Formats: sequence, C-alpha cells, structure tokens
Amino acid sequence: MATKAQSAEGPETTDSAGEGVRRRDFLNVAAVSFAGVGTVAALAPLVVQMSPSADVLAMATTEIDISKVEVGQRIKALWRKQPVFVAHLTPQEIAKANAVSLSDLRDPQTLAERVKPGHGNWLVVVGVCTHLGCIPLGTGEGENKGPYGGWFCPCHGSQYDTAARIRAGPAPRNLAVPDYQFTSPTVVTIGAKG
Repeated sequence: MATKAQSAEGPETTDSAGEGVRRRDFLNVAAVSFAGVGTVAALAPLVVQMSPSADVLAMATTEIDISKVEVGQRIKALWRKQPVFVAHLTPQEIAKANAVSLSDLRDPQTLAERVKPGHGNWLVVVGVCTHLGCIPLGTGEGENKGPYGGWFCPCHGSQYDTAARIRAGPAPRNLAVPDYQFTSPTVVTIGAKG
C-alpha cells in the first residue's frame, strides 16, 4: 500500500534504493537553466555595445604611401588623431645616429632597435614630445631641427637626434615608435603589428 507522500510523487519516480529523478530535482534544474539562459540573453547586448565602433576601428590603422618620399625627406601623417613622423634617413644621418654612445643617452636605444630589419633607412615615430605632449619641429621644410639634426620641441627645449632619441631638454623618453609594418615596398601601415 502506498503512503500519501509516495502517491504524490508517483509510482515511477523512485526506485527501491531511494535514488532516481524526482519531480523537484527536475524543476530545480529547469529553473536554474532558464535563469542562466536569461542572464546570458540580458548581458550579451551590454558586452556587445562595449566593442569599438566602426569609426574607431577605421582609425586603428593608417596606410602611408612612402614611394614619393626622397632620401633626407620627412613627412607627417595622422594616426589616432596624433602626428606620426616618417623619415627617410640619409647615410649621413644613419652614421651620425650609430656614432652616439649609448651611455650618452637618457633613454638608451640604438637606431637598429627603433627601425624595422631590412628598412634601416626608414624611421617611424609618434610626433608627440614625451615631456608635455607638444609637437616637435623638424619635419617640415626649413623647420628648426635642433643642434642634433633631429627634432626640436620649442615649448620647453627638448632636443632629439636623427633617431628621434632625447638628447637634451626636459623630455624623459625618446619619441615613441608605434606598431607598424611594411605591407609593400612603398606602403607603411601604422597600427599593424609586424
């Protein structure tokens, strides 16, 4: 004869050892599963909206055509709303940069560390002074390049050499080298790791 408790659960829900799936267990699993799916459905739009928008992704990389940049010439481009200096170094500028002893530099780096292998005559740096964020002179025709022949920040007197390394003035670090790669012999893509 079945008791009231056994008849409420039904005759097929338990076996002789007391194990098996009970109706309450099934409802608990179903409720937790439903809550989990609901939480994911509610949070998914919040996570998706945090991803960068199309205009931000468009500014993530900038391609620069360097085919018309002659030896000794420097150009300025924009990347992420910041100026980027691209210099086609002369053999004299390369020799001058390599002749500097690392012990004479505040932020010691060789020219080879600041350029890509196989492209030692192309220097690409972010054109923002590391002191207070000014834009150094030395890229345009006739601009003051300072006593080291590189770039000169007129705001507080920071002076950079031909490898964009800090030589004098209050700037604590060299001009930053962004992530970039040569996507062809005449195109540099700034913002691309490579």
